[in-house]
Amino acid sequence: MKRIGVLLGGLSSERDISLRTGEAVVEALRGRGHDVVPVYVDRDLDRALRAAPIDVAFLALHGRYGEDGCVQGLLECMGIPYTGSGVLSSALAMDKLKAKELFRLHNVPTAPYYAIEGSLTNAELETQHGSFGFPVVVKPRREGSSIGISRANSFEELRVAVDAARKHDDGVLVERYIKGREVHVGILNGRVLGAIEVVPKRPMFDFQAKYTKGMTEYFYPARLAPTRYQGVLRLAERAAQSLGCTGAVRVDMIVTEGENEYVLEVNTTPGLTPTSLLPKIAAGAGIDFASLCEEILSTARLTYGVAKSNAARSAVAEA
Repeated sequence: MKRIGVLLGGLSSERDISLRTGEAVVEALRGRGHDVVPVYVDRDLDRALRAAPIDVAFLALHGRYGEDGCVQGLLECMGIPYTGSGVLSSALAMDKLKAKELFRLHNVPTAPYYAIEGSLTNAELETQHGSFGFPVVVKPRREGSSIGISRANSFEELRVAVDAARKHDDGVLVERYIKGREVHVGILNGRVLGAIEVVPKRPMFDFQAKYTKGMTEYFYPARLAPTRYQGVLRLAERAAQSLGCTGAVRVDMIVTEGENEYVLEVNTTPGLTPTSLLPKIAAGAGIDFASLCEEILSTARLTYGVAKSNAARSAVAEA
């Protein structure tokens, strides 16, 4: 029997959510008879992995360092197969600017945007914004889908929003606000599971709305006409394919009344907490939580490297 290490915690602002995801995964896989050990991630991950006799890594990390290709690269070097997307796909999906550039290259509709790098004076910011208009959504370029995000309806609010986003990343993405239904599509090992609609009780589906029980209403399946629903699923699949994503994927979209759909981003390590969207979508498709975790686990692999045995890794560590 292979020993599974569930990597949880991490260094990002989503550490608490990662802990909740990881603990739920550990409990579910142990309940199915798997040999599971939690691996708490900090800056000494390399040492922890060399000391832990694990055969497979189940990634329950969110945000920077865990979802952006860094940990994936380390696991590739150590020869430990892992769940989710590979190094390149993870990095591209986390970088909202690069993801949008690939969406455009593959004719995947996405909201108009521009990027800001570094600090700008008010005059420089006003010049760059130009006639882009309001309202806009401002978010860090490389962060989780609900961290540091805010809406601006004027230049004064834009200034505040950009400064808030820059607390998380020097790069900032300014995106045109598009009014519509917020729909999230779940994909599991290349199979599109379905789409859920979220209706937050706050102005935006931000961190608080996403992870506070009772702050959001959920509708599964999303309240769309059957033909349009199928179109949304196909678009989400194209978005994930454009970045080369594998394993468990969540695609976030806006669906307008004017028959247009826009992809916001692709999440390569969706949350697996009680309020998370992928488990809700999977449940609607007839997949219970433990089965979802097992299916994610089943495709753990290396993209570039060759898996090494525990003995081989121990020998390297001792050397």
